[in-house]
Amino acid sequence: MKKFFSKAVVISVFLALGLTGCASDKKDDTTAVSETEIVTEDATEEVTTEDVVKEDNEADTEEATASDSSDKVADASEMTTIDEVVEEGMVPIYADQVNDGVYDVTVSSSSSMFKIVSCELTVADGKMTATMHMSGTSYLYLYPGTGIEAVDADEADYIPFDEAADGSHSFEFPVEALDEGIPCAAYSKNKEKWYDRTILFRVDSLPVDAFKEGVFTTVDSLGLSDGTYTVEVSLAGGSGKASVDSPADIKVENGECIATIVWSSPNYDYMVVNGEKYLPVNTEGNSVFEIPVTIFDKNMKVIADTTAMSEPHEIEYTLYFDSTTIK
Repeated sequence: MKKFFSKAVVISVFLALGLTGCASDKKDDTTAVSETEIVTEDATEEVTTEDVVKEDNEADTEEATASDSSDKVADASEMTTIDEVVEEGMVPIYADQVNDGVYDVTVSSSSSMFKIVSCELTVADGKMTATMHMSGTSYLYLYPGTGIEAVDADEADYIPFDEAADGSHSFEFPVEALDEGIPCAAYSKNKEKWYDRTILFRVDSLPVDAFKEGVFTTVDSLGLSDGTYTVEVSLAGGSGKASVDSPADIKVENGECIATIVWSSPNYDYMVVNGEKYLPVNTEGNSVFEIPVTIFDKNMKVIADTTAMSEPHEIEYTLYFDSTTIK
């Protein structure tokens, strides 16, 4: 429209000159300057129009690229229920807070379709790496980020699977922190798409001596003298129906802390703490156990076996001992 208008102006000027007939040299010079200005303006508008067309083409290309990327990433309708892996009260623990070594670690996943059956955490040189053993062979690659980021990334940054003698797959995955949700894109072999997952490496699955001094509250850091105390304790996990008596009695002796845990049910026949099995200390009434308290002010993982079901069943719980309530 602008280009057409400018050309119309030029034609109008020439018509005006023809109608006025002869004019002075001075007037002709002025008209020439005006024509030059108009032509220059018209040329400028032609460049601007080309720029607009170029920008529109670039925008179309970017939109097409974005569409192509999204087609390679599964949307919510293509995924199962997404579970929240980060629990209330969790605080990230980084490599410089963990002693060098190799530890068995439990991994929580936001998807039941991305299950890690076992995992070893390696801590060395200020970094953490996990070897995740998968329940199936459905994924060809992992990427430490989102699906969209994986599509845009260099293929050299993809993490391929390692195949064991039994055909099972495992992946070597970098761990930024424990008790923190970490984005993990998984490329499906069958669907040929990236699926967004969130995984979490659980602090409470590592032994207390895996962490450097001062990271957690322990009997030593509290400086408790030998004796008997009480402490508020809360239970989490399972179906949510079970509970334990609070406050609980604790006994400190020779730097160790033993808690008396009284369940709300008589159907627990043993507990497991740090791989050690503990039997009830009573024969009647609700189940009572004496177990070590390895950590305060942080969820402590325990296993309790219940006989209330059709057959005995181990259930994972956590106990939280609040050091500020010790009396």
